[in-house]
Amino acid sequence: MSTDITKPNDKKRKTVLAGITLLFIAAGIAYAAYYKIVLSREQQTDNAYVGGNLVNLSSQVTGNVAEIRADETQMVQAGATLIKLDSADADVALSQAEARLGAAVRQQRQRYADVAQYDATVAQRKLQLKEAEDDLARRKPLAADHTVSGEEVEHARQAVDNAHAAIAVAVKQADAAKAGVAGVAVAQHPSVLAARADYQQAWLAARRNTIVAPVSGYVAKRSVQIGARATPGTSLLSIVPLDQLWVDANFKESELRNIRVGQPARIEADMYGSKVEFHGKVVGLSAGTGSAFSLLPAQNASGNWIKVVQRLPVRIALDPQELAAHPLRIGLSTTVTVDISKTDGPVLGAPMPQAPVYTTQALAQPLQQAATAADAIIARN
Repeated sequence: MSTDITKPNDKKRKTVLAGITLLFIAAGIAYAAYYKIVLSREQQTDNAYVGGNLVNLSSQVTGNVAEIRADETQMVQAGATLIKLDSADADVALSQAEARLGAAVRQQRQRYADVAQYDATVAQRKLQLKEAEDDLARRKPLAADHTVSGEEVEHARQAVDNAHAAIAVAVKQADAAKAGVAGVAVAQHPSVLAARADYQQAWLAARRNTIVAPVSGYVAKRSVQIGARATPGTSLLSIVPLDQLWVDANFKESELRNIRVGQPARIEADMYGSKVEFHGKVVGLSAGTGSAFSLLPAQNASGNWIKVVQRLPVRIALDPQELAAHPLRIGLSTTVTVDISKTDGPVLGAPMPQAPVYTTQALAQPLQQAATAADAIIARN
């Protein structure tokens, strides 16, 4: 009786085991197919972060901060005034440069007038020579019949020689005066041009007391305070243009085998989660690992060396329209999945483009206004 009951149970157990076995086999086949179709064509990492340009703003001149017109997190447009420095010192320097330019013009005018004066002196010396020669010519016949003494004739001859020497001196002085001014007008003289350039430099320094935003973006890391002494090269604040972002995906060195420039990528930011998916493409691979560019690079030439898997930053360009619809911030964590199904692209980055990568017109100065002001000073003097 018990034997009859055991046989159905064994049969049922075998059926369940067979089903479980088939289930595992099916799962293995499914995973193998999924790996072949999907996973083998993708490379994924969650060691990826948003990167971007961090534009540090500094002063080009020295001065005390009088105004701060933008603060942290605020949006600024390229060319907008952000900081104003006290302009008293720059205004005084501009006035001094204007005075020096006027003095240089007047000095050169005097030198040009000296040329005419030396020419007149040469002409005067020539007249004196003519008088001396005529005087000697009158005395020579009189000396023959002893009407005048030989000593008087000798004095007349000496006067002629002195007149010749005086002409030579006057000619040399005239040549020296002409050498400093020949070939150029007063306004084009090198001394005047140097003073003119100094005036333009002072004019630019006065304008640079107003510090403008070189790019459009959001203010970050403001360190400047009212009354502080701003010096050239000292960072005052930073501007982050959030339309110029990318993702640096740090892949393991063993994962770089099939990554190529131009491959498409999907990016999921922790900020938005899986509901928002960004699309981009690989634009280049870093020239070195993160540890190679660290402040203290690792030194592996030691007896207790332990191999550490290195990671190489891979730059992923983002779709500008998607970025505008869902703004990101520098440093946010992301998960990057690169489609590596096509490996015909280059391994290294593209060569430098002919056109500038980034440009700004906000820092351009109207130098023509400075030139016009300098020409007016020259004309007045």
